[in-house]
Amino acid sequence: MDKPILEIKNLVVEYRTEDGVVQALNGLDLTISPGETHGLVGETGAGKTTTGLGILKLIPDPPGVVVDGEIYLDGKNVQESNEKEMEGMRGYDVSMIFQDPMTSLNPVMTVEKQIAEVYELHENIKEAEALKKSHEILELVGIPAARGSEYPHQFSGGMKQRVVIAIALAGNPKLLIADEPTTALDVTIQAQVLDMMKHLKEEYNTAMLMITHDLGIVAEICDKVSVIYAGRIVEQGNLVDIFDNTRHPYTEGLFNSLPNLADRTQKLKPIKGLMPDPSDLPTGCPFHPRCDYAMDICSKEKPPRVFRTEEHYTECHLYNEANIKEGGVIKRD
Repeated sequence: MDKPILEIKNLVVEYRTEDGVVQALNGLDLTISPGETHGLVGETGAGKTTTGLGILKLIPDPPGVVVDGEIYLDGKNVQESNEKEMEGMRGYDVSMIFQDPMTSLNPVMTVEKQIAEVYELHENIKEAEALKKSHEILELVGIPAARGSEYPHQFSGGMKQRVVIAIALAGNPKLLIADEPTTALDVTIQAQVLDMMKHLKEEYNTAMLMITHDLGIVAEICDKVSVIYAGRIVEQGNLVDIFDNTRHPYTEGLFNSLPNLADRTQKLKPIKGLMPDPSDLPTGCPFHPRCDYAMDICSKEKPPRVFRTEEHYTECHLYNEANIKEGGVIKRD
């Protein structure tokens, strides 16, 4: 079995502000193998972006504090690495496509120079050679090399996203973190960007952490899925596990919130309530105030981690020994 490219163990992150302590991550565990695309799915405020920033050691401090846990990137302990070591890892071991391409690019630098910087830093080559390489990767992501001398404001949203992807891939990273990479794009451009990312992943054998709230993107591009709620993975497995053998009520709620294309008259079933305030999380299972299956124990005790298979687990009292249901699968309409 391949050694994991990323291993996160019991990661706890807090944002300590004057208004109180925000519990962003609460014992998060995540493992990604080389060449694997892993989806991290959840609502806004679940802790997805904090996870990505934690891997890069970019959680703002203050107010962010890593209280507990370990992060290993290609065998290197991120928490014990100093800033100089992290600078060598960022862009080489790991790169990130940030959420908004409109604000991720420097408005006063040409696109080719922004890409060339990566080559100059990590390959220690001269500017002329770095610019040549930047033209090659622009062509790779579907942008004519001649446009490299232009500025970000001269590009459309979809083209800017391609530039951001080119910058992230320039160092040929072992792990690519994509934080909602298609949020700001229309459906046609979104499909083109996803196709391009799949092609580049296959070409470079890059592992990818796809941070998203879109289950359609997960089905399109991911091998494994982790469902995150209130800073903790509540269900994890491969695509078949999550889509066909749904276990956690929150995962069920995410699927029921999607429109049914086979029956246009069927109403959506949104998850009731809102994400809990991370500065005041409920006791026991944090999902219990919104859960249709909640029992007395759910408000009192944290749920156990129960494995259906070696890869598929859920954290839910429905599946502990006293309450397990035959087959252990929640059926969706």
